[in-house]
Amino acid sequence: MHRRQFLTSAAIAATLLATAPSFAADTAQSVVEAYLAAWNAHDSAKAAGYFADDVTYYDASVGTPVKGKEAAKTGVIDNFLKAVPDAVWTMKGAPVVEGDRVSFEWEFSGTNTGSWADGTAATGKKFSFTGASMFSIKDGKITTQSDYYDALGFYKQLGLM
Repeated sequence: MHRRQFLTSAAIAATLLATAPSFAADTAQSVVEAYLAAWNAHDSAKAAGYFADDVTYYDASVGTPVKGKEAAKTGVIDNFLKAVPDAVWTMKGAPVVEGDRVSFEWEFSGTNTGSWADGTAATGKKFSFTGASMFSIKDGKITTQSDYYDALGFYKQLGLM
């Protein structure tokens, strides 16, 4: 009798798990991980699709936030992916997640074979540098992204300083 009850309970549990909707795709962490994957697939349109229309993108080395989805796409994502077509953005370790906020340390690497949006010519040099990013997510979209990294070390690797 106990065996039959156990098997019945196991079958019901398996059915519920198989048919239960998955909400994992809506978590702040999963949004950021999908965004990172789009960068690594070199798909700027898909990456920008994770931005809220009124996103604020802050790069500490620039100092002035970029506001709006299209401005962040063209001014940041397109700029980097055109200048570094082989770009790889790797999360180092597990992210820190608190509610709708996600932070993580990362490594960004590649070869500068394309011109930068400001007109700086390609150097043809490989680079790799680390940094950290903080994201806020609302309704499955990135509302803020703030990046902090050693820009001087990055520019030195490119031979620009």
